[in-house]
Amino acid sequence: MLGKDYEGQDCSLARALETIGERWTLLIVRDAFYGVRRFSDFQAHLDVPKAVLSDRLGGLVDDGVLERRPDPDRGGRHVYELTAAGRDLWPVVYAMLTWGARHRSPSGRVFRHAACGTALDARGACGACGTTPPAADVVMSLRRGARTLRDDPVAVALRAPHRLLEPVATRPPA
Repeated sequence: MLGKDYEGQDCSLARALETIGERWTLLIVRDAFYGVRRFSDFQAHLDVPKAVLSDRLGGLVDDGVLERRPDPDRGGRHVYELTAAGRDLWPVVYAMLTWGARHRSPSGRVFRHAACGTALDARGACGACGTTPPAADVVMSLRRGARTLRDDPVAVALRAPHRLLEPVATRPPA
């Protein structure tokens, strides 16, 4: 079994990988940017085993990437939200999405600057405004003609344009 640390490495990348380098972890962080907050929604959207998801969420909370708080809508349950340290991962997540779209599989999503509607370039910058917007100022939508492979509640909710970090609505309002 592989270890979870890089004790012999004197490198900040090794320290970062100790937090976000395990399988499933970056997908959990990606989904948190997409607005996924509940354990059940992470599990349904990622098809990750519950024990693995619980372990990864706990590690992200322990490492200060996510905050776990009581769910205001469901007593006894919790929601997970990115901390400031977690939100600082947006350029990393966007770079990985861009790299994957360029070298592995075209992306079905477009990320636009909310202020002007311009698609972000490969560096995450808005060419019209000359800024690199933070995640909270980015709207994600399906690329025209993109096929969606999944039909879980998160995937269905994300078929409509969605501002990053805003909670994704997977259940009808009570």
